[in-house]
Amino acid sequence: MRHLLNPLDFSVEETGQLLDLAKDIEENLPKYSHVCDGKKLATLFYEPSTRTRLSFEAAMLNLGGSVLGFSSADSSSAAKGESVADTIRVLSCYADICAMRHPKEGAPLVAANHSSIPVINAGDGGHQHPTQTLTDLLSIRSLKGRLNDLTIGLCGDLKFGRTVHSLINALVRYENIKFILISPPELRVPEYIREDVLKANNIEFMEMDSLDEAMPSLDILYMTRVQKERFFNEEDYIRLKDCYILDKKKMKLAKQDMYVLHPLPRVNEISVEIDEDPRAAYFKQAKYGVYVRMALIMTLLEVK
Repeated sequence: MRHLLNPLDFSVEETGQLLDLAKDIEENLPKYSHVCDGKKLATLFYEPSTRTRLSFEAAMLNLGGSVLGFSSADSSSAAKGESVADTIRVLSCYADICAMRHPKEGAPLVAANHSSIPVINAGDGGHQHPTQTLTDLLSIRSLKGRLNDLTIGLCGDLKFGRTVHSLINALVRYENIKFILISPPELRVPEYIREDVLKANNIEFMEMDSLDEAMPSLDILYMTRVQKERFFNEEDYIRLKDCYILDKKKMKLAKQDMYVLHPLPRVNEISVEIDEDPRAAYFKQAKYGVYVRMALIMTLLEVK
């Protein structure tokens, strides 16, 4: 039995196989409509979510399976003080696989250590978000035709953004990847990402404050929102939330084959005037998330 807690739990080869399966699902969706008949997915979401939770549910329903679970800690026995370990022991009696989102880093690992079914980390605090990373990899590969020889711009909240941390960890395994890290000084990537991931893997990267300056060099621009829920001080959030807003003026500085991704939800960091630009790929990215999660469920349940 395998779990997915970290994007590095799958090797580069295994990741490629999963992305190949996701691509085949996209192109031949009806072929997969009964591969999980009789199987149940439990969604244990201790934090609010729209795309991740609903895309997991859509994925399992598309495969012919069914879904049970909860969408907030308040609607579960966690509100009574039940531990993650006890919750997963019980859910293992009801379901065949589970997806967990939790505000505490490491909670899915605790669950995996006490589970008798595969556990998928659907986001744990500011730590990891491996299924979003797989979605991002499929999006980049589908849009650019490759996962190497790319300059990736990461913009916004690089300190607390778990999607950014997971994506960096995954992309450093591919050849000739360069990062341009665009953020205010207060929201730069954590030291462990800079030292233990980027520098340790000899990855070329630059840190800068200016989005305008970075735009002409990018193959992919990965925008993130400044997350209010990750701040302890509301004054800091208000001061930084509008630092980087992508609009038509900035898009004119970019290559014609540069694509914009965003894990969503957006607040105002991408102007709605960008939505009709063919390089705006964030809603397509959301669709890819369903295909990736279908492929992941199939892989962990070992069904074909």
